This record gives sequence, C-alpha cells and structure tokens, in this order.
Amino acid sequence: MKKLALVTILISASSSAFADAPGGPNCGWGNMLFEGKAGAGYHFMASTFNSSFGNNTFGMTSGTNGCSTRGRLTYSGKNAMTVSQIMTEFSEDVAKGNGEALDTVAVVFGIEQQDRSVFAEIAHANFEKLFPSENVSAEHVVDTLFVLMKNDARLAKYAV
Repeated sequence: MKKLALVTILISASSSAFADAPGGPNCGWGNMLFEGKAGAGYHFMASTFNSSFGNNTFGMTSGTNGCSTRGRLTYSGKNAMTVSQIMTEFSEDVAKGNGEALDTVAVVFGIEQQDRSVFAEIAHANFEKLFPSENVSAEHVVDTLFVLMKNDARLAKYAV
C-alpha cells in the first residue's frame, strides 16, 4: 500500500513537471512554501502541493499566487522518446522523403504545416547524417535534426 501511495505521488508530481514553469516560475503555494530550496525532492513536493490543492490553477485564472499565463510554456527535454518509438518507420520515411512517421516527428517538433515539406526535404537530403549506421541512437537522430534545422533559415525558428 505504501508503494502504491508513493508511486501515485511521484506520477502526479512528475506529470506536472514536464512543462517549464506553468503559470510562471513562482506560481503556486508549493513554490512559496519551498522557496529557495533546490533538488528533485523539493521540486516534486512543490509540484505535488500545487497539484493537490489546485492553487496554481486558481492563480493562473485569477492572476494571483505569483502566477501568470502571459509567458510561453517551454520544454527543455529532447524529443528522443518519440523518435525512438517509431525509429524504423521514421528512417524509412526519411529515406523516401515523406510518410506518417516523418509527419509525426515534424508535429512533435512543433513545425507548422507550411514548413513540414521543407523539414521532410532537409531530413531526406541528410539521410546519411541522420542514420550513419544501422545501430544509430534516437538521441543522435534528434541531435542531428536540430543541427540541420538550426542551419536552415526556414527551420531555425523551430530549433530552440
């Protein structure tokens, strides 16, 4: 029973930890309660506190509790998980220059509809860089995609 409770707390805490500062970096009473503290434990506790009592949600709708919805949500992780789940299909689509897996990765990267054909062209033209060997990692593919996007004037805005 204790394990179940711990797993539930960690899952609820981690689910809200993926976006960087929803409502702002100081949003919610959990942030106030653990202000100045560092480390995963404090972040989980602050997030759990905010989620349990809904005070950051209230703060975002009312503009209180140090919350604001004016900023853009960010995610500093890479999309390697998505690519790794569809790696075979993605490599086949990159080789062809089109396909559902290629479109899926473009959507996950936030590439707008009008720029997806450019993304597909760049990926296709750089197949050997993206997939230098049969055992290439998803992380290598994602890192290389970001380099390719940064080097293209049309796609650089997506490689942040």
